[in-house]
Amino acid sequence: MKDYILEGCVDSVESAMAAQAGGANRLELCANLIIGGTTPDINLFLAVREKVSIKINVLIRPRFGDFCYTDDEFSIIRKDVEMFRKHGADGVVIGVLKADGSLDLPRMKELMETAGDMSVTLHRAFDVSRDPFQTLQDAKDLHINTILTSGQKNSCYEGRRLLAQLVEKADGEIDILVGSGVNSAQLAELAAVTRAKSFHLSGKVNVESAMTYRKEDVSMGLPLMSEFIIYRTDAGEIAKVRDILRSL
Repeated sequence: MKDYILEGCVDSVESAMAAQAGGANRLELCANLIIGGTTPDINLFLAVREKVSIKINVLIRPRFGDFCYTDDEFSIIRKDVEMFRKHGADGVVIGVLKADGSLDLPRMKELMETAGDMSVTLHRAFDVSRDPFQTLQDAKDLHINTILTSGQKNSCYEGRRLLAQLVEKADGEIDILVGSGVNSAQLAELAAVTRAKSFHLSGKVNVESAMTYRKEDVSMGLPLMSEFIIYRTDAGEIAKVRDILRSL
């Protein structure tokens, strides 16, 4: 496959470096990937920018949860878009919905203006929107560059039929970036069914904490999650996906 995009979704300097080493040609940088990603700290962005040479798109999401934002939350989103533009991000990954599940066009237009010449990706707010085809058309009308989507399912493999329809209806006007569950085991079939050329994955593995002393009965967050497991991108998994894309 020529002209493919392999985007590594990362939330640390170490994962960013691994994604580039494995062959990713773009990054989505976020924080808190374990909860679907939130806006990263500016110093994380600057540290990653020093370590990698590929393009970096920054997720702008002020909190976990839905994409219907208060005025204060939207103000933070807009200011973050402006901040990352000023600091040299290649793109931003954004999305705002109305309570009825439609794309919030006035707010999205404002964010598009704030983004300026940066690339803009509509994130998986798309996947919880009411009408995927109307949202696709709205994104085209806004001149959004990319839609990150799983085909409105929990995994892109489950959503592969809708993804194929979206790629067809996008008609080259907007890129359909396939995400959520992309892996080397299913990639060839996924690419054949959807005819997509852009794929997004974290390629993460569990890394043991460096802590030798462990207070096992105290949890800093969700009680079902170990405090002594770190999730990081594996360069080997990224490379497997890269090699498959090159062979298609």
